[in-house]
Order: sequence, then structure tokens, then C-alpha cells
Amino acid sequence: MADLNHVVLIGRLTRDAELKYTASGQAVCKFSIAVNRRRKNGDQWEDEANFFDIVVWGRQGEALSQYLVKGKMVGVDGELRQDRWQQDGQNRSKVEIVTNYLQLLGGGPGAAAAAGGASPNGHGQGGGAYGGQEKQNWQGQGGQSQAPAADGFADDIPF
Repeated sequence: MADLNHVVLIGRLTRDAELKYTASGQAVCKFSIAVNRRRKNGDQWEDEANFFDIVVWGRQGEALSQYLVKGKMVGVDGELRQDRWQQDGQNRSKVEIVTNYLQLLGGGPGAAAAAGGASPNGHGQGGGAYGGQEKQNWQGQGGQSQAPAADGFADDIPF
């Protein structure tokens, strides 16, 4: 069986994104997000924040950096990478999430500034899972949502 390294998170930026360039001119955008987790402690629910460092490389990081501001909600799809180095004779390491796909979500600063996300190939995908198309709500009897028939009308189907 092959190994799997896949992370999907939704959270809010804890600081504005930082855009830098490597010596070879490659763009690298770094920021962190807070992901809240609710758990029950006795009779009360408590929120617990977890913090994750995110890295977006290349044109995607360059294009999105201006919209990645503190408080903005984002969806991140990526993989874990461990960076290792030595500092003052001590071995150090840090785990970051390198994005494969980042989606700007509603809420927070800049919500109206940009909609959609970008994939590593630089193509945006406005409107989320619908690929930029308007979501259509087809109503049948009793307000139940149905898919449209081939002729564009919602029919009652007995099965």
C-alpha cells in the first residue's frame, strides 16, 4: 500500500501573509491559520484553537498574497512537510503545510475583494465547487430540492 500525506483544513489567518522570493526568483508566501475545535468539558462546550503554518509556492502564492490578510477564512488542501536544520548545535524541525489548493472563503477582511481560489496551475476557480457557475435551486412539490429533468423542468419521479 502506498503512503498517504494529505491535509484539509478550514481556518482563519492569524496574521497577514508574508511574500518573499528565493534566490532563484521563486515566490513563497507564508502565513498561519487558527483552526478551532469544540469539545465538551463536563456540561460546557469549550473552543480550543490549533495553529498551523501554511506555505504557498509560485504564482499561486504571488496572486493570493494580497488577499491573505489577518482574519480571512481560507480552505487549505495540501500536504505536511518537515523542515530540518541545525541551530547552535541543536537539531531543529518544523512541520508546515504546503498547499496544493487554497480557497478564499467568506468572512473576515477582504471578503468582497476576491472570490474563488487558485490551484497550483494558476487557474482560479470562482464560486467554489461549482466552477464559477451559479448554483441553481430547483424546487419540486413541498419545497424539496430536485435536479432538473432533461427538458429543464423538475418532474415528480416515482422512484
